[in-house]
Amino acid sequence: MTKGIEGRWEIVSWRQEYDDGRCVYPFGETLEGFIDYSRDSDAMFCVLSRKPRTAFTTGGQWDAADADKARAYDEYLTYAGRYSFDGEQVTHHIQQCIFPNWQGTAQRRKVVRTSDDEITLVARIEEGTSEARTAILAWRRAAGGRA
Repeated sequence: MTKGIEGRWEIVSWRQEYDDGRCVYPFGETLEGFIDYSRDSDAMFCVLSRKPRTAFTTGGQWDAADADKARAYDEYLTYAGRYSFDGEQVTHHIQQCIFPNWQGTAQRRKVVRTSDDEITLVARIEEGTSEARTAILAWRRAAGGRA
């Protein structure tokens, strides 16, 4: 079993630093969510969202207007699968994801421990394109989330 990142972590912040100098907060500076690395297996689950999320103004879950559904997608990210951790880098082996292009991929993140109860996951995204950037997600161990 891997040591060091097991348990539940609550999101503190998420920013993306572009190579051209831009800094973007994908869900704004107020967001919520968690990532959970199973203690009993190599399973992981991540869910992030803007806080607060925008309520639908038309229809219900399945028959709302396309604009409401698109906004809901723009304010929410979730994925799950397996993970491996080598002490410096965690790899998320994604089986299910709201963003279908990630399904079946391995997403690697450098793990930076900032304290006993805080980590930062750092990943390069879209390397070699005009949208190349570094994603920086800070996490705090959830209450009762000790490994």
